[in-house]
Amino acid sequence: MQALDRSESRREIVAMAIAQHLLDILRCPKSLGELIYVTGEEQEFLFCPDSKLRYRVEDGIPVMLVDEAELLDEAACEAIVSKNAKN
Repeated sequence: MQALDRSESRREIVAMAIAQHLLDILRCPKSLGELIYVTGEEQEFLFCPDSKLRYRVEDGIPVMLVDEAELLDEAACEAIVSKNAKN
């Protein structure tokens, strides 16, 4: 196993914290739909296309509370889905 390069940002290290096996079982608490994991330089969140809710991730921990989720408009939802479409 290779040591992490010290020049990597904290965001990159934290982004690795959500393991694939956890992402495979997590579901939207409102719709029970599957989630899309979105990571970027300035953002990290889980998105449910069914409920159109965006759940933030804080320090690698998903905040899966419906009351704290952000409801996205149709254009934002379509952009996330198209950008993260499985090939």
